[in-house]
Amino acid sequence: MPATTPETTPAPDAAARAPRSVLVTGANRGIGRAIAERFVAAGDRVATIVRSGGAPDGVLEVIGDVRDTASVDAAFTQVEAAHGPVEVLVANAGVTRDQLLMRMTDEDFADVVDVNLTGAFRVVRRASKGMIRLRRGRIVLISSVVGMYGSPGQVNYASSKAALVGMARSITRELGGRGITANVVAPGFIDTDMTRALPDDRQQAYLGTIPAGRFGQADEVAAAVQFLASDDAAYVSGAVLPVDGGLGMGH
Repeated sequence: MPATTPETTPAPDAAARAPRSVLVTGANRGIGRAIAERFVAAGDRVATIVRSGGAPDGVLEVIGDVRDTASVDAAFTQVEAAHGPVEVLVANAGVTRDQLLMRMTDEDFADVVDVNLTGAFRVVRRASKGMIRLRRGRIVLISSVVGMYGSPGQVNYASSKAALVGMARSITRELGGRGITANVVAPGFIDTDMTRALPDDRQQAYLGTIPAGRFGQADEVAAAVQFLASDDAAYVSGAVLPVDGGLGMGH
């Protein structure tokens, strides 16, 4: 008799999979917007927490501030009422206050850390309550190549983004047995409004450091996030996934 191969169960496609409750912070522009739009296209129920509005079509917009615990809790309560417990959290909200070290004020440092790091902690802590009850969940923290590579004038930003790696790995060790994964996506230079506003000579200098020879697209970052939030990534946790055209080279 001819040899047989074991049957495999194909991965469910977007049409077959039940929609999930997805929350992306800061989805009103740039990378966060692309991430939210990708989950909407996949059929998920998507919400965002933003300070000033402007969420893409199909995304539940909740006004809130990741710097304030009560605001985060109120925003989650609103999302849960509309979409159910958050099953996928993408902590994307971030700010910059670039300045050379000797000129950087305490406020410059503290403000960036409060949004980029402590803000991520606040939303992860709140999301974890529902995920623990569900015994499943996907947490994706949006870091930056700068967090591993470093950048002059960005001691505050690099510190906040590097710390997300330790956060994801600690969450993995604490909650990994409950079906919850926590990973980091580290984008490089991405073609956004912020990048386009740079002087041409600065853009060319940056391009010269990127092995791929181009800036990345926001949707390329969104694709990496979507993978880490998928069933295919159920055994991936505590990882750092660079989307930087080779700039970081494994840092």
